Amino acid sequence: MSGVRIDKWLWSVRIYKSRTISTDACKSGRIRIKDVTAKPSTLVEEGQIVHVRKDGFNLEFKILKLIDKRVGAPIAQTCYENLTPAEELNKYQDWFIGKGKIEQREKGVGRPTKRQRREIDSFKGDLFEDSAEAD
Repeated sequence: MSGVRIDKWLWSVRIYKSRTISTDACKSGRIRIKDVTAKPSTLVEEGQIVHVRKDGFNLEFKILKLIDKRVGAPIAQTCYENLTPAEELNKYQDWFIGKGKIEQREKGVGRPTKRQRREIDSFKGDLFEDSAEAD
């Protein structure tokens, strides 16, 4: 293979759950190769470093193998080397550990409506982005 589309590679090695999400990440400028924002159709080759901004974290991957089909997680992990700095990985652990409490709603109010769900997601996203930008 001479090259694989970056959106397809990110999806196939399971960095993103779907190809659509991977493509949207490229379009919104969260994927960089050689300090240049990558379009979804950008071709990548072995040995390149890919910078991914995902959920407020800055991740770095070195491409070891090019694949364009989604594979199982054990195989996918052999296709890249995680070069994410330790402090970035610790940021995730610091944020996540100890905050896994179950969210509760008042008894008898039922499930949130679509509008309430959007407000909850917006609130959580705002909190998370603010804490990521503060670092």
